[in-house]
Amino acid sequence: MTSDRRSRADPVPGAGDARARYRRILRFAAWHLARTWWFELFLPRIGLGRIAERNRAKRMLGFAQRFRTLAVDLGGLMIKVGQFLSSRLDVLPPEITKELEGLQDEVPPVAFPAIRALAEAELGAPLEKIFSFVEETPIAAASLGQAHRAQLLPANAADAGLGSVVLKVQRPGIDAIVDVDLAALRKVGGWLSRFRVVSSRADMPALVEEFAQTSLEEIDYLREAANAERFAADFADDRRVEVPEVAWEWSTRRVLILEDVTAIKITDAEALQAAGIDPTRVAPVFASVMFEQLFTSGFFHADPHPGNIFVTPVTDSAGGRPWKLTFIDFGMMGEVPPSTRRGLRKLLIAAAARDGKGLVSAISDVGVLAPSADRAELERAMTHLFARFGGMGFAELREVDPREFVDFAVEFGDLVRSLPFQLPENFLLIIRAMSLTSGVCSALDARFNLWDAIEPYAARLLRDERGNIVQDAAQQALDTAGVALRLPKRLDRLVTRIEDGSLATANPRLERQMARLDRTVQRAGSALIFGALLVAGSLVRADDPVLGSVLMIASVAPLLHALWAGRRGP
Repeated sequence: MTSDRRSRADPVPGAGDARARYRRILRFAAWHLARTWWFELFLPRIGLGRIAERNRAKRMLGFAQRFRTLAVDLGGLMIKVGQFLSSRLDVLPPEITKELEGLQDEVPPVAFPAIRALAEAELGAPLEKIFSFVEETPIAAASLGQAHRAQLLPANAADAGLGSVVLKVQRPGIDAIVDVDLAALRKVGGWLSRFRVVSSRADMPALVEEFAQTSLEEIDYLREAANAERFAADFADDRRVEVPEVAWEWSTRRVLILEDVTAIKITDAEALQAAGIDPTRVAPVFASVMFEQLFTSGFFHADPHPGNIFVTPVTDSAGGRPWKLTFIDFGMMGEVPPSTRRGLRKLLIAAAARDGKGLVSAISDVGVLAPSADRAELERAMTHLFARFGGMGFAELREVDPREFVDFAVEFGDLVRSLPFQLPENFLLIIRAMSLTSGVCSALDARFNLWDAIEPYAARLLRDERGNIVQDAAQQALDTAGVALRLPKRLDRLVTRIEDGSLATANPRLERQMARLDRTVQRAGSALIFGALLVAGSLVRADDPVLGSVLMIASVAPLLHALWAGRRGP
């Protein structure tokens, strides 16, 4: 009976199914990479960028819709990829993020008989021997598993200290599905690394491996249980946070039993208000708790979407806050190394102080600033941004006259086009956590201002870091003394070069602009000749095939020149 159930519960995809899945993912990726190369790289390089811009929004929406269909059909890690894309409000257009934001809710549940079979095979006993009841309809269905509300038998409840629980079971055959998806994603990552615009800003193979490690950890429920206990220990003395307890006696790598802590979904404003809880007061507390994880403890919840956070009313608050934040689902957790954490704290303090130079220095410390970046220009841009837009929330930024952003783009056009940032390893989960945190806070309070949440936390960090002030001051004094000692010799060399007439000056920005203008003119001319020869050849070919073919072949020369001119120089 058990072996029969296990075979039905773990329908590992056959070799043919795995190959078909793998090829479908690669075909989708190859087609859209080719389209992106054509419209976003090739056409602008030959001076036809306006054609690419004309239908960009429609193309982005089409991509998102097709990816959504692919993800819902295939499930597995494709859902996870879609969720990550939907959280990247900072770099992806709204046509993509909005289309994919509800992807989690579209995951169809697995039929309960298959879930029952897998759970009983893992637990080594019929469910009736452990639970007094298990609800067959899941309370949540995700890409890697699903959860059912249950009640332990009285004797088991007494042993575990829990009554109402949640039975979390992996999707049957998910191990094989994850292996196929990761193989396809590694191949796509290799393709992306061949594009200089991508490889100069991110190590795609390393990012795919980071995603792979996180995904494999997510399908190990014993690790998730350990994560939950570690997270609970980090917030043991924090009355703002609650974490479900684990029933270790009946938990395995593929089955997890947790305390049922279901409460009000954090973004359910109507339910919060009915419970007497002001959603606008929840937002800053949630942001502060996430800051605590990222910048202090270094162990953070990397999937804080609304389905994983509850607001739990507290009846015995003793005059304090009448609710707590309850976190669930600890499968996707991140860890910030101490060196990165120091850089992030420095970045947070600089942002709160509106310190453009300090912000650039912090960005460099955490490895986000590209080595080729013009730091002086970036510092000037950050200072300008802080002076005009510093302290504004997202709602206020939406009310700013768009011409002001255009003016900024014109003044700092070279910087905006160069995008002098890169994505180091270990940042995938940090970015996801911060993106989701911002989204949840904005959903709770449309006028939520991230600066208001950052400033008190940054002030506390400053107080905590005062122990390092004397050391920093001593180091700065040594640096200043070294500069002072070297100054006379440097001045003497400068005067000598002026007297000899060998002093040269340069304006790199002007030189880059002139070089770019020269290349643009050359590309435009070559593109014009290419188009003229191609059109002439196609028209003449009907009457004179030989001459038409010669003209069309000759058009290749100006095309190659346009491409070569676009690749030269900085």
